Amino acid sequence: MKKRNKVSAEFSMSSLTDIIFLLLIFFMLTSQAVQINVDLPQSDSKVVAPTDLAVQLFKNGNILVNSKKTSKKNLEKRIVVELKPQDNKDNGTISIIAESGVDWKEIHNVMKIASGLKIRAIIATAPKA
Repeated sequence: MKKRNKVSAEFSMSSLTDIIFLLLIFFMLTSQAVQINVDLPQSDSKVVAPTDLAVQLFKNGNILVNSKKTSKKNLEKRIVVELKPQDNKDNGTISIIAESGVDWKEIHNVMKIASGLKIRAIIATAPKA
């Protein structure tokens, strides 16, 4: 009587983990290379939201807080200084007015500052053409 060779029903996971790791690296590298440019939202609404502070962002990097020029580094300090005399500190609102073509990272930075200060942030919309 001859012994039959048993077929192994094992699956090697090492090759599968290598493939998953390579896919992870691929998506991490390609996601850094892709930039999404989104235009400002447009609206035909005539309603103007009440704001305590206006932050204007320009393509050339200039930043105005209530028509006073400031830098990215001093933006949070300027916002705090401008909101101090306000009576409405608990329900403060920042209106972000960004020129078309401003990087969304800059808008997001202002929104993060507002969130950290527990202030509402509104992105101003461009009028529909």
